[in-house]
Amino acid sequence: MSKKMSKTILFIAMTVLLILWITPIFLVVSNSLKEYQEVVNSKAALPTAPISQGITNFQAILANENLNFVNSFLNSIIITVASLVSLTVVGAMAAWVLVRTKTKSSAIIFMVFVASMVIPFQAVMLPLVSWFASVSRFTGIALTRSYTGIILAYTGFGSAMTIFMYHGFIKSIPYELEEAARIDGCNQYQIFLRIILPILKPITITLLILNGIWIWNDFLLPLVLLGQGNAIQTLPLGISFFIGSFVKQWELIMMCLILSIIPVIILFILGQKHIIRGMVGGAVK
Repeated sequence: MSKKMSKTILFIAMTVLLILWITPIFLVVSNSLKEYQEVVNSKAALPTAPISQGITNFQAILANENLNFVNSFLNSIIITVASLVSLTVVGAMAAWVLVRTKTKSSAIIFMVFVASMVIPFQAVMLPLVSWFASVSRFTGIALTRSYTGIILAYTGFGSAMTIFMYHGFIKSIPYELEEAARIDGCNQYQIFLRIILPILKPITITLLILNGIWIWNDFLLPLVLLGQGNAIQTLPLGISFFIGSFVKQWELIMMCLILSIIPVIILFILGQKHIIRGMVGGAVK
């Protein structure tokens, strides 16, 4: 096969993949700018009045009392940011200790974290809710239908991958840097904050993006811990109000999806240059 033919086949394959990738995005944007009957009649057709209908759909979302878009948006930001901060601090410190502690127990603990990555959330969903309710009754600390419980849950479920990625990256950091800092009078906390944490910037940004997308888009964990009709609800929970037993307000669902993915796109654009470097550093080294 000639070099020219290989390039042609590669170009065709990439074009097909691009079309397959961009089609769902086109359908979401297109249907968010239609009225309900237009969506029902033809989901693939272009909107007849995109600007005016888009403004109408946006206003309908802001005026919807069940969704309460602004409140849901702020709740999603609070939960996502707090969970990411918790995951970053806990994951980085735990991985650093596991790497620098050369004992059998540290290796076993690390393997337990790695093994827990294969356990699906559905397998522990009901026991988690039951355990959180029991702890709430015993301690008086609300772990269900509260920020505290869902942030704690996200920290727990995200720790396995976070520690795994940090662990691989920290192994590439020379131990001599820490010894030199210790000779200069730094204690453990100063070594971590001034030496280790700045070096972890690429993998940290990668994990912030990966965990941020997961937490921001997650539906099942907020559903079981926060419940519907709660004052604390995330955007995915709010969007579900437009899905009824008999009628689904597709144009409003699509508009909500557009609005909800904007923060994720911004986060990805700001940190995209670090993603590949962080992934390779955390998984291979």
